[in-house]
Amino acid sequence: MISAIEFLWLPFLACLVLTGIHVYLGLHVLARGIIFVDLALAQVAALGITVALLAGHPIQSEAAYWYALAFTLAGSLLFALSGTHRAPIPQEAIIGIVYAVSAAIAILIIDRAPQGSEHIKQLLVGNLLTVTLREVGTLALLYVIIGALHWTIRRPLLEISLDPAVAASKGYWVRWWDFVFYGSFGLVVTSSVQIAGVLLVFSYLIVPAAIAALLARSVIARLALGWGIGFVVSILGLVASATMDLPTGATVVATFGVSLAAVAAGLGLQIFIQATRAKGLVALTGAGIATFAVLALAGLLLLLFPQMDHHWLNWLEKSAPSVQLAFLTSDERETYRDSREAVQRGLDEIRRLRAMQQQVQWGTREMSEEMQERVRQYLASRSEITAGDQLALKHLQSQARQRQRFWLGIPFLLIGVGGALTLARAGNWLRLPIGI
Repeated sequence: MISAIEFLWLPFLACLVLTGIHVYLGLHVLARGIIFVDLALAQVAALGITVALLAGHPIQSEAAYWYALAFTLAGSLLFALSGTHRAPIPQEAIIGIVYAVSAAIAILIIDRAPQGSEHIKQLLVGNLLTVTLREVGTLALLYVIIGALHWTIRRPLLEISLDPAVAASKGYWVRWWDFVFYGSFGLVVTSSVQIAGVLLVFSYLIVPAAIAALLARSVIARLALGWGIGFVVSILGLVASATMDLPTGATVVATFGVSLAAVAAGLGLQIFIQATRAKGLVALTGAGIATFAVLALAGLLLLLFPQMDHHWLNWLEKSAPSVQLAFLTSDERETYRDSREAVQRGLDEIRRLRAMQQQVQWGTREMSEEMQERVRQYLASRSEITAGDQLALKHLQSQARQRQRFWLGIPFLLIGVGGALTLARAGNWLRLPIGI
């Protein structure tokens, strides 16, 4: 019997290995202002893998790795030269061009291969669940060697990244050190892409380093904080993937995005509180005007485009069904209640069956193949019936929207515009000096 913990410990180790080296390299990338160099090099490595695939080598083969490494080292040399050569084209533009062209060529090559869409998906988000202990061990050993190299030459690399003027004054051969940095960086990216995919490699490189840059100042503090963030996000992403039966790589990437958004929101709230304490009511007028402007925009969109997705109104109707029922006839209300109950019963049944399938997949429940097929067929038919009931609810929602556009859209528009104008005038009055 395989438990979830036993199934996820190897992917978790792989995530820790990725965190260890990528957070450090991410500090260099942010300091140099070459944010998308990792994405570009990862895409170049993916291009090398697709060429190997076209040549008849599997994606996870040793030959594919050497193809990817050769392509990545060529890209590293190009970036090292473009970073020191004075030209009217900035290095970030070259990085973007390399990424776009590599992605386009990879798609053209994959188009000729059987099951091309599956290969593209694997190159983008990888497949952490299939990683082996040998692969993790090899990756960890390689990254320890690269980490030791960077520790040995940390002074010139850090000075070139953090203070290039000082590095130039000391007579460093910047082009050579840049090639060492990009070359080792490319070796890391090439090794990571085969396991984690392009998007996950980029996330481990940029997001922990970006969050650490927002919260800390020294290199040591940022490095420690970035490692901690990578550790926590790896756990949360893998647990969410296992709990909700979602693709592992994509779930971890999304968790990185949520973590960055949460930190940014917390810092924004802190700045807002400080401004409110310093300026008083004047600091609140901007937030109030923005709130009323959003209200006015919501009313205007409802008035002009009632059939578009109004998520705020969907949420309001879900929380208080009377908001929608008030705009339906008595017959429509009865149909609405019956359809909603049917949808809820169908969704509960679908969740129960999917949980049963997941238990069979994880090995915690025994079920014959014949019974599994019956469950699959019943699940398909139950999903179709539930989809029909949801379609009926969608039609009733459309009927309600046509009536809400005037009874809700116009008041929201007037209240939003009036409130924003009133607060704008009040803010100007509060800013007037005393005695005027």
